[in-house]
Amino acid sequence: MTSSNDETILARVHDTYLYASDLQSLIPENTSPHDSIVLIKNHVNSWVRTKLMAHKAAKNLTAKQLDFDKQLEDYRNSLIIFSYERELINQNLDTLVSEEEIETYYNTHLGDFELKENIAKIIYVVFEYGQPVEDDFEFIFTLPDSLLLDSLESFSQTHARTYFLDTASWIPFSELQEILPIENYSRELFLKNRTYYKFTDEYNIYMLKFVDYKIKDDTSPLTFKRNDIRNIIVNKRKLILVKKARSDIFNKALQNDEFEIYYHE
Repeated sequence: MTSSNDETILARVHDTYLYASDLQSLIPENTSPHDSIVLIKNHVNSWVRTKLMAHKAAKNLTAKQLDFDKQLEDYRNSLIIFSYERELINQNLDTLVSEEEIETYYNTHLGDFELKENIAKIIYVVFEYGQPVEDDFEFIFTLPDSLLLDSLESFSQTHARTYFLDTASWIPFSELQEILPIENYSRELFLKNRTYYKFTDEYNIYMLKFVDYKIKDDTSPLTFKRNDIRNIIVNKRKLILVKKARSDIFNKALQNDEFEIYYHE
């Protein structure tokens, strides 16, 4: 079917028409005739269904319900402001946080850093069950701290399946249990009553030493929360930056007589 100006009409819903020219940009170049027909058919069917639903909805909504101008304006304004503030942050936000700032925040917000679970500093080695190195590992674990780590690392590189010797890192006890088959009962007693522990399963021998621990509800150590505190400080800077930008825009507009408020209580 063609219109009065010889345009090919593909479909009609009430007084609205879909023309072949409306679909030209939807068909990619080098599309085969068969695929073009499929694409056109699918689009026409979708267009008809959408127009029918919109027509039905319009007939059953009040004029007030059909007035989306304010919603669209609010949504557009929100998108514009969001994009502007995001670019403002990208260009102006200082993300460098000093150790002094982190320590100050930690010390003034200690009540916010209550541990939600047990954590520990540990070292451990895992080696294959049946290897003739068990006595050697046990001896190394008895060495004083000044000799322990270097000796353990040197020996573990050759004889351990895996090992962990970072005495500065705090590990949640739940993560530790995923690595080592530690009993699941009375975690607090386990931590408090042991500094060195050895156990075996069918395949491996595990040796671990607790360097330090903190029990749930204790105050979290700073080193465990350093990254969280840094993120908090940076996010606060974001809020301050955006708040200042909004205030500056308002004050500058006020000085330049760019707006007037006529309502007064």
